[in-house]
Amino acid sequence: MILNREEASASLEWKCSQAFGERNPDEELQDVDIVSAIEFDKTGDYLAVGDRGGRVILFETVGGKNTPNQHISRSELEKQMDFTSTSHPEYRYKTEFQSHEPEFDYLKSLEIEEKINRVRWCAAPNGSMFILSTNDKTIKLWKVRDQKVKKIKEMDHFPFVSSENTLLAEKNFMNEHNPPSFAHGYHLEWTENMATKIANVGNSVHARCQKVYPHAHDFNINSISNNSDCETFVSADDLRINLWNLEISDQCFNIVDMKPSNMDDLTEVITSAEFHPIYCNLLAYSSSRGFVRLVDMRQSALCDHSARILRDAAESHGSKSFFTEIIASISDIKFANDGQHLLSRDYMNLKLWDIRMDSTPVATFKIHEHLRPKLCDLYNNDSIFDKFECSVSGDGLHFATGSYSNLLRIFSHGVGSAGGITVEAGKNENRKPILQAAPRARRSSLSNLTRGLYRQG
Repeated sequence: MILNREEASASLEWKCSQAFGERNPDEELQDVDIVSAIEFDKTGDYLAVGDRGGRVILFETVGGKNTPNQHISRSELEKQMDFTSTSHPEYRYKTEFQSHEPEFDYLKSLEIEEKINRVRWCAAPNGSMFILSTNDKTIKLWKVRDQKVKKIKEMDHFPFVSSENTLLAEKNFMNEHNPPSFAHGYHLEWTENMATKIANVGNSVHARCQKVYPHAHDFNINSISNNSDCETFVSADDLRINLWNLEISDQCFNIVDMKPSNMDDLTEVITSAEFHPIYCNLLAYSSSRGFVRLVDMRQSALCDHSARILRDAAESHGSKSFFTEIIASISDIKFANDGQHLLSRDYMNLKLWDIRMDSTPVATFKIHEHLRPKLCDLYNNDSIFDKFECSVSGDGLHFATGSYSNLLRIFSHGVGSAGGITVEAGKNENRKPILQAAPRARRSSLSNLTRGLYRQG
C-alpha cells in the first residue's frame, strides 16, 4: 500500500522504541558515562556511541543485517521486506573499546580530556568496520572485526608427527620413534582427524587502532567528515579545516584558514564542516556568524574565498539586538542524502536550505521560541552558547534536533504540521508527545574562543 503525503502525516507517530544505558534508581550518574557523540552507519545495521570517558560503544541490529542478501530467492526477499516494513529495528550491544585516554600537553600546560567529540563510519570493503573517532586534539582510525573463537576439545600426542626441530636432531628422533620417512629426509606428518578435535565456541569482536592523526590542530576539533571518495576526510577546529588521506597519518593539507594575522581582528569562527554526500569536491562549513559556506576544492588549494555563502537575507535586514549575532551562530549542519538540501541548526531555529538558493532557506522551523524573552538570563549563565545537533531522515522529509529538558523536536517538510511535534526522550514507549518545552539552563559546551567574541564589550 502506498500512502500519499496527507495519509502519511495522519498515520505518522513518533515514540521511543528502545533505550540503552538505563540506570537503577539508586545508581549515581557518572560524568564519564554521559554520551557525547553518536552516529548510525549508512545501512542502519550498526550504531556507534562515544562518551566522555573516551570509550566507543557499538550496537548492531538483532536478527541480521538490513542490507539485502543477493543470494536469496525473490520470495524470501519479499518476506523480509514485508517484515521490515511492519517492525522497527531493534539493537543490541556488540562491543566497546577505549578510544582515547586523558593526556597533558606539557608545552602548552594544557590538559586534554578523553571525551569523544565525533564518531564517523568509514567505508568497509572487506566486511570489517572502520570508525573515525576524535577528542579535542587527536583523531584515530579503528578497525573492528568479528573473530571466531575455537577451542581444542582433545589433543593426542601422535608419535608420527614431526616438526622443524626434528631436522636439527634427526638421528635422535629416528632412533626413538623410527617413523616412516622420504628419501629427502623430511618426515611424514600425520595430521588427519585433527580438525574433528577443534570446536567452535562462538564469536568475539576485536578492535584495533589502525591510524593515529595527531598534532594538526591548535584549537579544539569540533567536527570530522568522511568524503564520498572513501579515501579522504576533513577535520575542523575553530579556525582551520584540514584535509587528510586515510592512509597517511603524518601529513594533512590546510584547505581553510580563518585565523587573522592579529587575533584582535577575529570576527567569526568555524563551528562545523561536512562533505557533500555525492560530489567529493564539495565541502560545506558553518560559522558563528550564521553563514554556511559551500566550497569547490577544485578551484583553489586554499578554499577561504572561493565559496558560495548561504545566508538568510531576512535576518540580515531585520531588526537587530545585542543577542542577534549570538543566537545566529550555527552549531551543526547536515546534508540530506540527495545532496541538494542542507540542514542547519542555530540556537533558536532549524533551517532547511536548497544549496542552489543562497539568499533564503526553504523552510525555517522554530525550536524553543518561548525562550526569546529570556535571552538576557541565558546570556548571563552562558546557556545561550549551548550547542545542539540536528539529523535528517533517509528520505529527506523529516528532521530532528534537541532542546532543553530532555526534549526532542521533530519536523517534517511538506508532511504534517509545520509546527512539528515535541517528544520527551525516555524509556516509556507509550509516553504522549508534549506541546512545549520548559527551559532548563546548563553550562556551555561552546569553545571559550567563540564565547570570547561576544564577551569583549
